[in-house]
Amino acid sequence: MYFLVFGVMRIMGKREIGELSIFDFVISIMIAEIAVLALEDMNRPLSDGIIPMLTLMLIQLVISLLSLRYRKVRLWFDGKPSVIIQNGQINQDVMKKQRYNLDDLLMQLRSEKIDNIADVEFAVLETSGQLSVIPKNNDNNQSGQGANSKGKGVSRSALQKVQFEALPLPLIMDGKVNDDNLRQIGKTRFWLKQQIQAKGLADFKQVFFCSIDHTGKLYVNALDEYR
Repeated sequence: MYFLVFGVMRIMGKREIGELSIFDFVISIMIAEIAVLALEDMNRPLSDGIIPMLTLMLIQLVISLLSLRYRKVRLWFDGKPSVIIQNGQINQDVMKKQRYNLDDLLMQLRSEKIDNIADVEFAVLETSGQLSVIPKNNDNNQSGQGANSKGKGVSRSALQKVQFEALPLPLIMDGKVNDDNLRQIGKTRFWLKQQIQAKGLADFKQVFFCSIDHTGKLYVNALDEYR
């Protein structure tokens, strides 16, 4: 039973306990409970534990494969990150919705060696419960403004108006354009296509991932066959 549980967890994937999604966490707990029930009753055949465990493993693998292909499936099972701090201001409504208190926030900020909330550009509560913190950096801001002055990026004032669902803001995922995020930054598909063409890519379908950060810097990653 030990080797079976070990093998099932290895097949399900390598993720740290603190990075497990709620779906993965529930599956892991159920597998552990099934293993305990099979070990407690020596008169019960091992198949009563093996079959449910393998079934759960199969469910997890299928959902994981679907999540790789379809972003809606990822959002449905894993949820969305929540912006707790934006431009040094705490989003109290988001904290209430997530039942996330100030003591938790300050503790996680201290773990990132930040003692002043005003020094935080963005703090995002990830779906795993970890807090990702982006501190304010004047040097980055100046470089971002310099790039924008050449007309190649997005103005910082426009980006500050965006309520990010995640950082960086994804514009293309798995070859599909996120039109809602484009509208949030005041840009069109024509502008986006110009940006990826400057990177040597002819079409959106050739892009695996494209995002824009809070300074207006664009990141483009092509599919393996187009690199």
